Amino acid sequence: MKHAAYLALALVVGSPVGADITVRFDEGAPKDRFSITNQGACPLGEVAVTLDLGASAAGLIFDVTSLGAGVSVFQPLEMVAGQEFLASVPEVKDGDSKITLPVVGLAPGASIAFTIDVDDTRGVSETMVSGAEISGAKAVVTGYATTAEATFGNNAIAEVEFTSCNA
Repeated sequence: MKHAAYLALALVVGSPVGADITVRFDEGAPKDRFSITNQGACPLGEVAVTLDLGASAAGLIFDVTSLGAGVSVFQPLEMVAGQEFLASVPEVKDGDSKITLPVVGLAPGASIAFTIDVDDTRGVSETMVSGAEISGAKAVVTGYATTAEATFGNNAIAEVEFTSCNA
């Protein structure tokens, strides 16, 4: 019995500690939502989290003004949670397909969330974005001389395994 306890402890202690990041996209009307959550066991310090919609199945873009590339309804970026974890709120131009959030710290379990309008450019369903349409978009975390990325699946979630942390 003691051997099993020591083995279990060795596995836990020997496992790399990381700050795994989950990025979730939720389609909404009129605002879509992105949530970035530290699912790991340690806090993140200064990192950049980039959402790159350019490789998405539907050619997604941010629609933040009444003019430009988007269609119908537009919504500018609005922070709804975790703004205190950012060095600044990023500027998004109409038609951009990429946004970078400068994170200054994110504790385990903490989240950053914002709303914005996302439209597709391939005419599938221009104002409504399904999980399949965001498939292929990327979430990239850069910091501590490390870059890790994950691709959004049909479930509209990207799980970035980021093994560096500020522990």
